[in-house]
Amino acid sequence: MTDVGAVREVNEDRYLASETLRLWAVADGMGGMSCGDWAAARVIDALAAIERSDDLNTMVASAAAALEKANRAIIDESEARGEQMGTTAVVAVVRDDSFGVIWVGDSRAYLVRDRRLHRLTRDHSQVQELVDHGLLEEAAAATHPLRNVLTRAVGISAPLDLDMVSDTLRPDDLLLLCSDGLYGVLGEAEMEAIINAAAIEEAGEAMIARCHELGAPDNITMVAITATEPTLVHFGEINSRITG
Repeated sequence: MTDVGAVREVNEDRYLASETLRLWAVADGMGGMSCGDWAAARVIDALAAIERSDDLNTMVASAAAALEKANRAIIDESEARGEQMGTTAVVAVVRDDSFGVIWVGDSRAYLVRDRRLHRLTRDHSQVQELVDHGLLEEAAAATHPLRNVLTRAVGISAPLDLDMVSDTLRPDDLLLLCSDGLYGVLGEAEMEAIINAAAIEEAGEAMIARCHELGAPDNITMVAITATEPTLVHFGEINSRITG
């Protein structure tokens, strides 16, 4: 699902839901920079073009290479235009009962297991660094004036510095990828409560509606992957969606 929100005129978020690749992604073009939507689209295009492999590690490596390719393209375009462009990226790959997540920036991946919401990613932001160094409480990070200042993003510098996590999937697990327009408005406790209160399609609609009740100051994008047999499923409004 993706939504422009109540304040922004342009939706600079892009997402990918590829059942052929079994790969899902969210890219959030950086607000305040020229052509954030263009930068986010370069990430999605690069990921959609990778070759499928049945090996998880190979797919994760291919996704990382695609992000590096997008990184170079965005840097080159920024230099040609004389304007800085950038985007976040969070990517999930699933093979059998295992998954890998790679990311850069502050778009997040969550795992919902046993009705609990677990954050898999750590933001690449100045505020997160303050939290990591014990200079700021986690509870204060959501309202800190520097919360949107990133320390890493696609299109800012080369080579691209990515982080990764991997784990196994259980039958009732759910992976959620989202831009900061969701978690930055609702907070994780409210997200968890809404997800547990309804089927995931209804929960997605409810979370976007709740963001609008609270002002929806940014674009809102989420991709949910449920680990149900025989196939993984996704929901969403069509937006850079790739299916096989």
